[in-house]
Amino acid sequence: MTQTYLFLFAAIGFEVLGTMLLPASQNFSKLLPTVVLIISYTFSFYLLAIISQKLPLSIVYASWSGIGIFSIAILSYIFYKQTLNWQTVCGLFLIVIGVTIVNIYKN
Repeated sequence: MTQTYLFLFAAIGFEVLGTMLLPASQNFSKLLPTVVLIISYTFSFYLLAIISQKLPLSIVYASWSGIGIFSIAILSYIFYKQTLNWQTVCGLFLIVIGVTIVNIYKN
């Protein structure tokens, strides 16, 4: 089960990397960011396919999307100087709380 969650976090990491490279790819006109973006999404979906055989799809997708949204919002604030107001921060923490609850009570 520990390996499954390591794969899940790796899938989240690859998805976040790919998403963060979307602006850098400049509509897929920049070769290096585009290639890394495509490889990242490919690895992410490959790992999701493996994980979905071991965990319920609802748990996998809730975790992948929820933690991904949280991470992308924080990293966009840091790297792209996008604003986060207090309402957005509260919403992001509610997502994390929701993902945590879903994983604790997954059975």
